[in-house]
Amino acid sequence: MEKNRNNRKLRVCVATCNRADYSKLAPIMFGIKTEPEFFELDVVVLGSHLIDDYGNTYRMIEQDDFDINTRLHTIVRGEDEAAMVESVGLALVKLPDVLNRLKPDIMIVHGDRFDALALATSAALMNIRILHIEGGEVSGTIDDSIRHAITKLAHYHVCCTRSAEQHLISMCEDHDRILLAGCPSYDKLLSAKNKDYMSIIRMWLGDDVKCKDYIVALQHPVTTDIKHSIKMFELTLDALISFNKRTLVLFPNIDAGSKEMVRVMRKKGIEHHPNFRAVKHVPFDQFIQLVAHAGCMIGNSSCGVREVGAFGTPVINLGTRQIGRETGENVLHVRDADTQDKILQALHLQFGKQYPCSKIYGDGNAVPRILKFLKSIDLQEPLQKKFCFPPVKENISQDIDHILETLSALAIDLGGTNLRIAIVSMKGEIVKKYTQFNPKTYEERINLILQMCVEAAAEAVKLNCRILGVGISTGGRVNPQEGIVLHSTKLIQEWNSVDLRTPLSNTLHLPVWVDNDGNCAAMAERKFGQGKGLENFVTLITGTGIGGGIIHQHELIHGSSFCAAELGHLVVSLDGPDCSCGSHGCIEAYASGMALQREAKKLHDEDLLLVEGMSVPKDEAVGALHLIQAAKLGNAKAQSILRTAGTALGLGVVNILHTMNPSLVILSGVLASHYIHIVKDVIRHQALSSVQDVDVVVSDLVDPALLGAASMVLDYTTRRIH
Repeated sequence: MEKNRNNRKLRVCVATCNRADYSKLAPIMFGIKTEPEFFELDVVVLGSHLIDDYGNTYRMIEQDDFDINTRLHTIVRGEDEAAMVESVGLALVKLPDVLNRLKPDIMIVHGDRFDALALATSAALMNIRILHIEGGEVSGTIDDSIRHAITKLAHYHVCCTRSAEQHLISMCEDHDRILLAGCPSYDKLLSAKNKDYMSIIRMWLGDDVKCKDYIVALQHPVTTDIKHSIKMFELTLDALISFNKRTLVLFPNIDAGSKEMVRVMRKKGIEHHPNFRAVKHVPFDQFIQLVAHAGCMIGNSSCGVREVGAFGTPVINLGTRQIGRETGENVLHVRDADTQDKILQALHLQFGKQYPCSKIYGDGNAVPRILKFLKSIDLQEPLQKKFCFPPVKENISQDIDHILETLSALAIDLGGTNLRIAIVSMKGEIVKKYTQFNPKTYEERINLILQMCVEAAAEAVKLNCRILGVGISTGGRVNPQEGIVLHSTKLIQEWNSVDLRTPLSNTLHLPVWVDNDGNCAAMAERKFGQGKGLENFVTLITGTGIGGGIIHQHELIHGSSFCAAELGHLVVSLDGPDCSCGSHGCIEAYASGMALQREAKKLHDEDLLLVEGMSVPKDEAVGALHLIQAAKLGNAKAQSILRTAGTALGLGVVNILHTMNPSLVILSGVLASHYIHIVKDVIRHQALSSVQDVDVVVSDLVDPALLGAASMVLDYTTRRIH
């Protein structure tokens, strides 16, 4: 990807509308400028950059030595809702001529401003590729609607946080066109080391001010509730006057309501008050130093909840403008202040504190990632966007019968021994279950699955259940994005590179999800079981084989090659018994149902299994349950085998505790209750003291594999991701 895929330079147009978006775009522009062999840069300036009342901030672009190709006066003054709409319209009228002249290959648009919406709309209608910076974030105002509208118009996405990435995926954007890069401004923030910061502080706040003994205030109108945001600004100024600390107040942005906020400032005499310095604009490099060494920042700017976290400066976030943003521990939220006292109390709590620096929004390496991403864009690819909707063959119109139906999933557990299918309700209740012996050949198995699913779907209608989709839990390695079993274990023969999604979807006309049985057990616990609401936990499922699933930060971990959480193949002994995976000494070789069956058969062949009160019919195969029964009846050899199996499982759990440090380990499957006490005993003797308090419990779910398969269908977030 280091080489440009195209035979010529990529012509990139960066359009900037205001001082805030330039702070995010400038690092990218500098990066593009350093690689002239790959890129040609055109800069378009519009919006409040060109207005004197907002500081004529286009000058800082010129001071950064960028050639401004085009200046577009697009702002209709009035600072109300109608003026914002008219400004968008004016930009839409002027932009086509500019874009026809520049003919960029790609336009870079930032954020959630009404000006940016005009840019994205123009570029999309003129078949120009759009790269959107900071999509997928949530801030709780009209900005959300604008940001998400730009996302739908954009062809490529650069997001700053893992949550934003997941939001974009949930919005059905193409996974391959999303880059999790971090915020470009953090590249500058995390390397900002200005030893002469005191001269900057004195220049803006006076010679007598001290480091950490002043406040930076930046508050904008909330366009969906202008009257309330003006009232809150008035209360903020009253609180700051009472708090009696030197304060730098920046004028609000150009959104509807800003004129009224400026009137409030002037009514209270802020521009002439000895404790206040009111300014229209501060260059970004200097602004960084001012907020980095402030005693507190107050207001509702995204800068407060995003960039300021890089310095650990305390922040008071007021109102609803940033309500959905991810924040570090340095941010104290005041959602609704009806008096100045609440804001004043917040100032007393926050002022002068120092918090740990936060890297939620970036690690300082966003620009190299973005440049690499730009180089990877193939201009020969079709311009038309693709959306990653779940595969649905047929839409059913909603009517009263559908409303009265129980929303349900068709869950399939493709086990090593049995094939089980169930109708599962939204609450996790198994309405009806069907079980058949799992055939050995591919042809027989797929035919049986289709037959049973068709019968179950027909039965669902009689039971008044509306099937939303099909979830499949299977052994082996699975690509859940494609619905393909990549490689199965020896438990299920002839089951490699098998597309389960297509035949089921074609037959049932329903969306289909597929995942590994261990992952399904974890998803079942997350939605219906003891993992509900937990951020980090691990599930170990003990059955014919042994599998597992890892939930980290509420998300299921699949791994780079869909091989994460193969916990049954953790090696606990260098010279242990052979395992079905081809290795030896794995947990599965000791503690699975097949391992216990092997040991039970050995004892039975040597006439050492049966004790008084036990018998095995001649036509019945000896299995794990016979070994467990013998151990309960006092068979010392059977007890020793179970103790060894439980110890192997316990050592595996210790390894998990030391590697993942989850808050809970859930043992699932038919053998879990027989192992739990031995596992806990191993943890007490083998684990580090720091993880010995982690709870290990037995799952209380009756059918975790089926419930996990159902959860892929029933969980809204999962449905949107796959």
